[in-house]
Amino acid sequence: MISNVQLDVERINRKFKDIEERRNTIIKGTRDATILCSKAIVSIHSHKKNESIENIDKAKKLLQQFKKMGKDDLQRYLYIAEQEFVEASSLFSILENSSIPSMKTLEVSDISYVMGLLDCIGEIKRMIIDKIRIEGTSNVHSLFELMDKIYGIIYPLAVYDNLMPGLRKKLDVSRILIENVRAIITEEKRRSIMIEKIQEFEKRINTLSENTKGK
Repeated sequence: MISNVQLDVERINRKFKDIEERRNTIIKGTRDATILCSKAIVSIHSHKKNESIENIDKAKKLLQQFKKMGKDDLQRYLYIAEQEFVEASSLFSILENSSIPSMKTLEVSDISYVMGLLDCIGEIKRMIIDKIRIEGTSNVHSLFELMDKIYGIIYPLAVYDNLMPGLRKKLDVSRILIENVRAIITEEKRRSIMIEKIQEFEKRINTLSENTKGK
């Protein structure tokens, strides 16, 4: 009488056991991929190119492996690691003055791609701050424009926040970061102009002083 029930329950048990085993493996594996991407980002800021490439490549191989394992039912468990991968890969391309890779090239989900690009805005800010500290504002304008463009391109997707939870929040954070950088660059320019004027004034005073001594 309940033979069909018994067979179906056994089938369901096997199904969910498989899902649970794959889920646990993916969670552990993607954690490793996330760590590799974080290391890659640190290496990028330290201008350690080979180390960055190595970590990004390792992360990509792991994600490809777990994407297959995730099939159609567990892809959401890859989102965080994929976001980190998009962030690291995009930042590396920016450092190399090459085009940011496409979603297809990176082999990630649409949600991960968008979120990872927004996270990259924060890393671009860090890159700008480092450049200002070492070189001044002369070489940061293209990076600032890139931050603004990434934000501007993604912003229209804000209407889909219900389908991409957290998108609007990331957009708000990105806007704040962009305005912070704008303020920093503006203030640094003013400071540079003031220093130049002080130096010019001191030069004139020294010239006048030398001329007076000559007389």
